[in-house]
Amino acid sequence: MANGLRFKTARDLFMACPAVARDMGTLPTEQHSVAFCRDLLAGRVPEEAITFCAYLLPERAAVWWAHECLSHLTDLLHEADHELLAHVRDWVGEPDSPHHRATISTAAATPPTTPVGWIALAAGWRDNGSAMAPTMVSALQPFPAAHAVNAGVLAGLARVALADRFAVLSAFVEMGIQMAEIEALRQSANA
Repeated sequence: MANGLRFKTARDLFMACPAVARDMGTLPTEQHSVAFCRDLLAGRVPEEAITFCAYLLPERAAVWWAHECLSHLTDLLHEADHELLAHVRDWVGEPDSPHHRATISTAAATPPTTPVGWIALAAGWRDNGSAMAPTMVSALQPFPAAHAVNAGVLAGLARVALADRFAVLSAFVEMGIQMAEIEALRQSANA
């Protein structure tokens, strides 16, 4: 199952997506991606495991993962974020729907000031900017969806009480790893 990951090793991911090096201080190794991610979680800066998951997952899956992470923090989100989170959920289910694209476009056209705002931006970027205002696209290039997913999940995590933060972080990372493995199975079944 894990052998089918789109990036077999951490170095593979860093080579394919150099932007990850701007979001992480840990250098890549030849270690298997899942093992590398779990070592990050156990390391000095466990938040880097969130970053690694954001880049490890395909973009649409990363947006869904972020949605799922933030859905577990609804008590810590602003009222407006609840509606936006529902729009992100709808977009993931039907990214080609003109209605969902228009909603994401509106959300992505404003600067992300909340965790869910970052996820909406990731959804807009995932569409290669097609769901975003042209001025926003030109201002963000080369802004990867993974960077926005990372920012959104980490911003949500920052709202969790310190005593609970590592447990929540660990749950988010494990969910990301599981999603990466499911995506690998889906890719191999479609091949």
